[in-house]
Parts: sequence; structure tokens; C-alpha cells
Amino acid sequence: MRLLILGRDGVINRPMADGVRRPDEWTPLPGSLEALARLQREGYRVVIATAQPGVAGGVPQMETLNRIHVRMIESVRSKGGQVDAVFVCPHSPEAGCQCRPPRPGLYMEIAERLKINLSSVHVVCATGAEASAAQAAGAHAVLLGSVATARPGALAGFGNLGAFADALITGQVDR
Repeated sequence: MRLLILGRDGVINRPMADGVRRPDEWTPLPGSLEALARLQREGYRVVIATAQPGVAGGVPQMETLNRIHVRMIESVRSKGGQVDAVFVCPHSPEAGCQCRPPRPGLYMEIAERLKINLSSVHVVCATGAEASAAQAAGAHAVLLGSVATARPGALAGFGNLGAFADALITGQVDR
């Protein structure tokens, strides 16, 4: 199985200062849905890993977060792609959980549930904390945008998900 793990905010959709709190606030980044569809056609399975600390404080509530993810999944499908699963850390930063980046617990949960070794998996991230967590879990971190220089050892130079997808598909990134 060829698997990719993608962050949500800043990778697929526009990040918001207070987080995406309602389905109508979820807005895909230009080209991200098309990139997901291209990756799917090339035989990649895609799962999403996202920290959503607002859930711990009740905004959004889990039901609303699920509706946000339904909107995301339907948007991806409308372009011919598919999301196989969404994994969420719903804890506040103060909770000290193991699944909130920079800790690797969320990625370890993905590996356990899907029964895979992460050593050949790319994790596309929007933050250095996500990249640290991916690397700690044994995966290959890929940082998008200007944060790409902020994490030693992460693949860099991709301005967006489309640029990474193009490089992966054409063999410019080790599979």
C-alpha cells in the first residue's frame, strides 16, 4: 500500500487564526483538491491527521467537526479524489496528550490502525511541530510553504500540495 498522511489546515484548506469552526468556513487551498485526485489516480491512499484543540473547549463541538470533515471529503470527491480516513487530536495544548504534535502519538495510531510501518510514508505538514511528530514516528516529513526551512531533515521546496504531488508522481521525491 502506498500511503500519504496529510495535515489539514495549511495543506488542504486555508488555515484560520481561531481554527475552522463551521463547515462554511472550510475553504480548500487553490489546487489542493486536484492534487489529491492526482495522487489517488496514481495509487496513493490518503489519510488526514489534524490537531483540533478547539474541540476540547467546545468550539467546534465534535459533531460540528465531523460536518466540517464531511464537507472536506465531499469536496475532494467532487474532484475525483478520496480520503480514506481522518484522524483527530481533539486535546488542548495544556492536556499533555501523546497525539498532539510535536509528539508522535497521532501518527503512531495511524500506523497501528492501518497495520503499516511509517518508514516509507510521507507526511505532508504545514507546521514544524507536525514535521517533528512525523519524524519522531519514523515517517518522512514534507513541509509546505515558508516553514519548509524551519525543520532540519524535512523535505522542503514545495510551495503547496500540488507541487509536492507533481514531484512525487514524477519521481523527483523518493516513493
